[in-house]
Amino acid sequence: MNDASPGPGPAPLSIAGNVRVVGFEPRWREDFARLNIEWLQRWFSVEPIDREVLGDPETHLLADGGRILFAVDDSDRVLGTVALKRYDDGLVELTKMAVKPALRGGGIGRQLIAGAIAAFHDMGGRELFLESSSKLGPALRLYESVGFRHRPAPRPGSHYRRADVYMVWEADAAGD
Repeated sequence: MNDASPGPGPAPLSIAGNVRVVGFEPRWREDFARLNIEWLQRWFSVEPIDREVLGDPETHLLADGGRILFAVDDSDRVLGTVALKRYDDGLVELTKMAVKPALRGGGIGRQLIAGAIAAFHDMGGRELFLESSSKLGPALRLYESVGFRHRPAPRPGSHYRRADVYMVWEADAAGD
């Protein structure tokens, strides 16, 4: 699923220094869980599948060739995160995207998605998709702006109760 903030709020704080998108390190495991739990509790609820994945991302995301990326500042503080879950058939799911609340709307989500798309190519994925919620308007607009397009879900239901949006990334649709 995703997670840029769905509603209006204060202007995002500015970041001093550089923001880098880097791969998983065990020291950031708690940040991965904390950032995702924050937005889930704020807008929905933390479902059992969320607890499983966030509690053991090495098993549920990394072991099958997936990736977890972090946006970090010059002091290696985590500002946001996103994951890619790899499936056997070449499908790759963009999931578990979250940005620190005070920084949402400031471009970190866009940097994370750019890193995720680059990682998707590196993984040799066949199709990049995401599941989200129609309640998350700003996140959906961000996804659309980088080339994700709304599509009917290929299978009935979702592994998330909150998901009512299915999107597929189309390289030629990216509007940057």
